[in-house]
Amino acid sequence: MKAWLAAMIMGLALSSMALSGTALAAIEAHEFASDAELARYRHLADILRCPKCQNQNIAESNSPIAADLRAEVRRMLAAGHTDQQIVQFMVERYGDFVLYQPPFDVRTILLWLGPAGLLMGGAVMLGSRVARARRARSAALPLTETECQRLAQLLRSTDTRRK
Repeated sequence: MKAWLAAMIMGLALSSMALSGTALAAIEAHEFASDAELARYRHLADILRCPKCQNQNIAESNSPIAADLRAEVRRMLAAGHTDQQIVQFMVERYGDFVLYQPPFDVRTILLWLGPAGLLMGGAVMLGSRVARARRARSAALPLTETECQRLAQLLRSTDTRRK
């Protein structure tokens, strides 16, 4: 029984380590020509999104494609490419999705203006409902003299029944 329990615990521990990827992640150590080149590498690795992970940049991701992208950035930096050339290469290869801040153009206008449009649409809808409710409250017509007399008579008859 104890052997089964120990085996299950060991299996769970190993599977959770394999799923997280941290136990199997390789540490990358690379030399750069200067501190400025290292800073450029870190900046580019931070602004480029991993195509597989989608919510991580290539610096944080342990996926094989992120490792390939990091290697490509290092290779292009060593070859003397500018940051703009490297970013343009990645965009041509993977599309605007590889950028955390895609450019503002016709294809991405919904991405940039969509949240503001939804917020404004909600405010307009809320305002129209409030205005409609106010109009409905103020549109109630006062009772005519005949209706007031009839109401008073009904109230008196209700009071006499209770007693």
